[in-house]
Amino acid sequence: MATTYKILGQAEPADTNNADLYTVPADTEAIVSTLVVANTTGTDVTFRLFVREAGAAASTANAIAYDTTISATTQVAFTLGLTLSATDIISVRADTGNSITFQAFGSELT
Repeated sequence: MATTYKILGQAEPADTNNADLYTVPADTEAIVSTLVVANTTGTDVTFRLFVREAGAAASTANAIAYDTTISATTQVAFTLGLTLSATDIISVRADTGNSITFQAFGSELT
């Protein structure tokens, strides 16, 4: 298996709907080493992070952060070592559009 280290996904959701940050490609496995969430505004904002096995719907059952508050102009890094299979999805959501950036870093194994 070949391993490629990379930025897996970057997003700044424009609205308050769930947005896919990263989908594991077919015939691939992934290890997500770090997720970084940055509040780019001057006010506190809440966010959600979901790990959706095989594209399941986002819910409290697959949330890894749910309505978590991030202070104005700060960032938080989650060092998790998530292991994902093909078609698994990381989804994100902010309670205010264009307020938070999400970034996933890790490796893909093909």
